[in-house]
Amino acid sequence: LEAFGAWRLCPVGRVYGERIAGWTADEATSHALLDHFVEAGGNFVDTANVYSAWVPGHFGGESETLIGRWVQSRRGGRDRLLIATKVGMDMPEIGQGLKPAQIERGVEDSLRRLRIERIDLLYAHRDDPDTALEDTLAAFDRLVRAGKVRAIAASNYTAERLEQALAISARNGLARYECLQPPYNLLEREPVEGSLAPLCRREGVGIAPYYSLAMGFLSGKYRRREDFQGRPRAMGLVKYDNARGWRVVETLHGVARRYGVPPASIAIAWVLAQPGITSAIASATSTAQLDELMRACNIKLDDQAVAELSGR
Repeated sequence: LEAFGAWRLCPVGRVYGERIAGWTADEATSHALLDHFVEAGGNFVDTANVYSAWVPGHFGGESETLIGRWVQSRRGGRDRLLIATKVGMDMPEIGQGLKPAQIERGVEDSLRRLRIERIDLLYAHRDDPDTALEDTLAAFDRLVRAGKVRAIAASNYTAERLEQALAISARNGLARYECLQPPYNLLEREPVEGSLAPLCRREGVGIAPYYSLAMGFLSGKYRRREDFQGRPRAMGLVKYDNARGWRVVETLHGVARRYGVPPASIAIAWVLAQPGITSAIASATSTAQLDELMRACNIKLDDQAVAELSGR
């Protein structure tokens, strides 16, 4: 990402939005994971203001608060990280959308929770068709000029809307979206491969996809339908429960055996091997899982492996 100058983004980003105190990992475990991640050379942490409002008793902001306490308690920790967060989803007292007032209030709240003075990468979490792109981008631009945001990005945008936004920024001299965050993995490849990646390569926009492990389906934990039982994400995994999904899992395990690494490492390595990908976002609840993800940074898949995994 050119906006980060000399910074080198670790190819595997950590997302803590789904790994917060009171759900799948407590605060001590989450802080230990952050410590381990940084010690291993990681520097890109992704979250959002709305994480984790879907958990009973939560209202959003829990993930940012957890990360903020880590930043405050680790001397020099802030200087070793690029922190990305998002605005635009429904939040108490703010509502949902990308109107200037919503963006500005969301950023002030995120800065407070994260206990930082500037957000490195601020995403529009989801497109807001009810607000003019010119108004949204002007609000982002004011935050960049004020030093509260380093660079801006888009999540869950279509190619058409992203292209429109880039053109408006260029025409009006506004900060532009420097990165895109779409879902992308071995099983969910459109619209990234069809329309988004070509646009991003042409415009010099980075791609940092989420769901790189297909909500954990490609982590190596699932070999048959019965493995879904007792898993918190079981309902979300049902969409992969088909002939194609299990065929990809078997191919993934075969390539992993050949390389002598866990399937999760191969799944991430495949994402990183695709043209235009800047970083792959994945989650872990233990240092062992985190190590599997980090191993992907050092795996160079040969053409045969890429072709097998891609179904070619």
